[in-house]
Amino acid sequence: MSRGLPLLHRRRVMVVGAIGGVTCAAVAVGAAMAGQDGSGASNNASTKAASTISCPDVTGSLPEIPAKAKAEVDRNLVLLQTQIEEANKRLASSVGQGGPNFVQNAILGPLADKRKSTLDRIAISIGRQAEKPQGLDALAECSLGGAAGAGEGSDAGSGGAAEPSASAPATAEPTDPGSGAEDGAGSDAGAGTGTGQSISCPDVASKVGAVPAKAQAEVDRNLTLLQTQIDEANKRLASSVGQGGPNFVQNAILGPLEGKRASTIDRIRISISRQGATAPSGLDALAGCSLASG
Repeated sequence: MSRGLPLLHRRRVMVVGAIGGVTCAAVAVGAAMAGQDGSGASNNASTKAASTISCPDVTGSLPEIPAKAKAEVDRNLVLLQTQIEEANKRLASSVGQGGPNFVQNAILGPLADKRKSTLDRIAISIGRQAEKPQGLDALAECSLGGAAGAGEGSDAGSGGAAEPSASAPATAEPTDPGSGAEDGAGSDAGAGTGTGQSISCPDVASKVGAVPAKAQAEVDRNLTLLQTQIDEANKRLASSVGQGGPNFVQNAILGPLEGKRASTIDRIRISISRQGATAPSGLDALAGCSLASG
């Protein structure tokens, strides 16, 4: 019995030591994980804090606005702010979606297209009553960082948020010259993606109707640009197979394409009305495209 006691004592010491070691290891691991969680939360918080959309100020770049143009200019300034707010909501609701270019393709790109159209309308509104301001297109691009809606918040004006009609006597021409090719619908949508799908858009040329001779060249250039936009979207579709989540194609390809088409169709309508002809109605409904089986 006298020999058994030291052995039992040694066993107890070994067991207690092992338990103590496990406890210390658990405490150390827990502390490390807590530190990681803390830094992760900090990183997420800083990311969310920085992830707001900042756009250049427009009001400060405008000349004196004629009284007859002020109401329409104010409406478009309000629209610029609304566009930023909607883009920020989209940014907040899509955290973690898509690939590295998701924000640019699905949010900033479409926002720039919308802003270009709105800035064009502002320039046209002023140009009807005074000298048309130049260089507003340079203010269309936005970026991440800064306060949400920066650049337009104090410049929105007092008009309503409704989007004004784009029946104006002047407009900027598209940068892509062409020979008058019509945009494709169905069979003209472009090459497939290797998955049996391609982008199909409603035909615009057949809905334009009679075009004044002086507007024909500009209308043709814009019809060619519509086809170029479809071709580029199909290339993007083919190169992004497997990217993003279930809404990737809509957010990163079809959505931006619709914004570009809406701007181009708007220019077609304006170029026709500028010559005193009745602009065709309902063209805006042709901006949206969809996927079709190849």
